[in-house]
Amino acid sequence: MRRIVKIARVLILAPIFISAMSSCNGCSGSNNSDADAQASAINTPAKFDSDSAYSYLATQVNFGPRIPGSEANEACSQYIVSELRRHGADSIREQRAEVKAYNGDRLPINNVMGAFNPAAKSRILLVAHYDTRPWADGNPAQARYEEPVPGANDGASGVAVMLEIARQLSAKAPQVGVDMLFVDAEDYGQLSGFSNHDETWALGTQYWTAHMPYAQDSLPRYAILLDMVGGIDAKFHREYFSNNNARNIVDKVWSIANRSGYGHKFINLDGGAVVDDHVFISKAGIPAIDIIESKNEVTKSFAPTWHTVEDNLDNIDRSSLKAAGQTVLNVIYNEKP
Repeated sequence: MRRIVKIARVLILAPIFISAMSSCNGCSGSNNSDADAQASAINTPAKFDSDSAYSYLATQVNFGPRIPGSEANEACSQYIVSELRRHGADSIREQRAEVKAYNGDRLPINNVMGAFNPAAKSRILLVAHYDTRPWADGNPAQARYEEPVPGANDGASGVAVMLEIARQLSAKAPQVGVDMLFVDAEDYGQLSGFSNHDETWALGTQYWTAHMPYAQDSLPRYAILLDMVGGIDAKFHREYFSNNNARNIVDKVWSIANRSGYGHKFINLDGGAVVDDHVFISKAGIPAIDIIESKNEVTKSFAPTWHTVEDNLDNIDRSSLKAAGQTVLNVIYNEKP
């Protein structure tokens, strides 16, 4: 991406707006030193395997673009179901429906949800989208705009991290319950005139929030969205809506990242404002944050491969998957009932 605009379903507001609206109260302005991180390091019973996560990611990409309604999309949803089952998810739900896109397209969707430790009343929700954008309208060469996006980072990376976390949870149960939601039709939104079309994005999540499998008195404590967490040397800044709606959760996650040795990846500074799945989940009553690369050093927004035909396996960084995945694992295993 070459300018600050709304990223597929994801909106980055202009810098002047961010400086006025999203100053991070309590943010240090810099990461703590490595010595401080080591002094307060936390232990975890699980080690996130980035090679395993990469394998999950590659399998998704090899299905082809996972556009809603396509054979590749259906194959990916069933792959997620089979992996949740293989890793011992206690319950698996498929939420099939039809949603209408901004251009009139009718999209069949399948939101997949798995639960670990379902008897636990205290729960955490993890979220990622598995669909991919039908058009590479972020591509530098306009001649390739009509090509689909491979979606290695934008789609497959968050799913891959969650499936590797599921594998770890099957070996060592946490003290809290963990729900995993894999949503469809996140990336089918209207890019032009983005500031007026927020609700054309995250269609699967919007459907899910209207039909949540929770009573109001049994909502998860909070939700963590993983989106575009596999880019080359990705760094994760504090996203604006996450800070605004769930600052205490951002503080918790970024602190644990630093204490886990990933302070150089989880930057304790403001990032952009991103209209993503977490915004709609927060509106539904579950405080939600977004772990996302939204302040790339080159583009000042998303990774350079965002919405391009270059969002492929060649541009995936195992160390980025590791930082995001180990941090979330450590968050889970350090939660108390």
